[in-house]
Amino acid sequence: MPQTEARKTLKDAPIMWRRINSIGIILDCNSTYATNLGYAKSEVLGRPIFEHVPKESWEAMNDSLKIWFETGKVTDRKITFKKQDNSTFPGLLQATSLYDENENLIGSNTVIFDLTQMSDEKIKKYEEFFKDSKNKLDIIKKSEYSQLDKNSKSEYDGLEKMFDMLSNIDLKELKNIQ
Repeated sequence: MPQTEARKTLKDAPIMWRRINSIGIILDCNSTYATNLGYAKSEVLGRPIFEHVPKESWEAMNDSLKIWFETGKVTDRKITFKKQDNSTFPGLLQATSLYDENENLIGSNTVIFDLTQMSDEKIKKYEEFFKDSKNKLDIIKKSEYSQLDKNSKSEYDGLEKMFDMLSNIDLKELKNIQ
């Protein structure tokens, strides 16, 4: 799938981002997601999300999926994630739904914050990234949205929802969650 201009904002973003389909298979991720988990991107794509959490967290991940199906989003969901070397870290999952042109659920955009990395410097980087990304999306909306095909519009709309949600998170509060 060719990357749209909207998705290019995520390529080397400071956030861990992944896109899954409606059954929890990873369709795409950015380099930050793969690297933080200790994988090459090619090792992550096509794999189930449950491979990146220890067995003790499968129930929490499954509950997260249920909430997503019921509400169309997941906010502030604390889940332990597992790296390739089997070490773990506490993560906070945020997800928004992605729909096709007929409003059928096709997947989610998911961002995971590694709670062990929530320094003031990192928070500032996240806040700047969210602001810059929203600005880029605004430019895309004004200049080329009307010419996008249905899939690209769907992707744009999903990313816009995701950045709206992320912009409303009090990242400084995340430092206190452990």
